[in-house]
Amino acid sequence: MRRVTLTQFLIEQQRAGRTNPDLRLLIEVVARAIKAIAVNVSKGALAGVLGEAGTDNVQGEAQKKLDVIANEILLQANEWGGHLAAMASEEVEEVHQIPFDYPKGGYLLLFDPLDGSSNIDVNISVGTIFSVLRFPEGVKEPNEGCFLQPGSEQVAAGYALYGPSTLLVLTVGNGVHGFTLDREMGSFVYTHPFMTVPVDTQEFAINASNARFWEPPVQRYVTELQEGKTGPRGKDFNMRWVASMVADVHRILTRGGIFMYPMDEKCRDKGGKLRLMYEANPMAMIIEQAGGAATTGRQRILDVQPEKLHQRVPVILGSTSEVERVTRYHLEG
Repeated sequence: MRRVTLTQFLIEQQRAGRTNPDLRLLIEVVARAIKAIAVNVSKGALAGVLGEAGTDNVQGEAQKKLDVIANEILLQANEWGGHLAAMASEEVEEVHQIPFDYPKGGYLLLFDPLDGSSNIDVNISVGTIFSVLRFPEGVKEPNEGCFLQPGSEQVAAGYALYGPSTLLVLTVGNGVHGFTLDREMGSFVYTHPFMTVPVDTQEFAINASNARFWEPPVQRYVTELQEGKTGPRGKDFNMRWVASMVADVHRILTRGGIFMYPMDEKCRDKGGKLRLMYEANPMAMIIEQAGGAATTGRQRILDVQPEKLHQRVPVILGSTSEVERVTRYHLEG
């Protein structure tokens, strides 16, 4: 059977008019950076990359050494190619400008360089999330306002999962496609065409330790799931929680389910827990392209108008029927 590489897949998408040469190059460069991050993740203690970096990111969270390494890999890989106008990283407060001696392009790249990095020291799967927007026409110098586009404007989104195998999951607006890194060949191979979120589910993912802080609609929904066969849902549900968004969302893409990091009293003053531009928007695009749904509990995530680069929002995504049920509970008040 003929093995299709990521490059071949992207060329086919370009021939079909879904991408152009610059977007293809952008995705290929991100994929190369992901391979470099995967090498660092896989070496672990052998490379001295575990533990705290001794610095905090823009959110005031302690950075792991691999947070810093992954961030630098992505920035340096994407600076020189001429396909980007600017970049934004969850780990950095300001927009990252393209050095003046490199050409600028028509796209903006946003990324969470190492999602779930709190798990890295215990050897649990972590990932990288990225989002691509068009650079607005008529703007000379990129600034934060250029990035403040609703998620519906994304032209591509994806994530890498660094687990037993390294996976790249991608959408350019024509379904969701998965690629597995062949370590010997050094290339991503097309292994998961047109991934879809299963409709029926009996799994949910939520940080149950926050139960006392949840809003009533979430408490109502989770209680129904916990009541199982004897409750209103008439079937048993299992809870899964990796605390690495990429791993939890990938499980939902593979087996169905619902992922929730809802509004609660602990994060209300911040607007939510997860970052709209670096986590919620790209994951929402992927989930919707795979036939699922993604809301804040009160509105579609991809319709949220960003107000700032590091904005946070509640996130509820996964199998459509479950997401719609939780959202309905929120809207009923």
